[in-house]
Amino acid sequence: QVQLAESGGGSVQAGGSLRLSCVASRSIYSVAFMGWFRQFPGKEREGVASSTRRGTRYYADSVKGRFTISRDIAENTLYLQMDNLKPEDTAMYYCAASTRDDISWRNTLDYAYWGQGTQVTVSS
Repeated sequence: QVQLAESGGGSVQAGGSLRLSCVASRSIYSVAFMGWFRQFPGKEREGVASSTRRGTRYYADSVKGRFTISRDIAENTLYLQMDNLKPEDTAMYYCAASTRDDISWRNTLDYAYWGQGTQVTVSS
């Protein structure tokens, strides 16, 4: 089991930056996939970025070049550095983890562990 706790959300103006953190209750060194998802009001949760234990990183097209996902193994923490934020990035952001290697990184059903979420609001 893995418990996850996000932080770092807030309100920024367009063009600004935020760094989200997700602290895990145990070592994340061997966790197969750790990812960030977001959910807009009335919409399904969607994949933003994911990181595998082998170092592969995946990004949604809408955030490529602006967001960076990373793991700090020593701190059991997953990060999402978000730069050049846009109003359309406004959403609730969730951290997720999967202990399985055979998943589709965007598929929410493949992730067994979730945090409570942190709100990001970008104003124009």
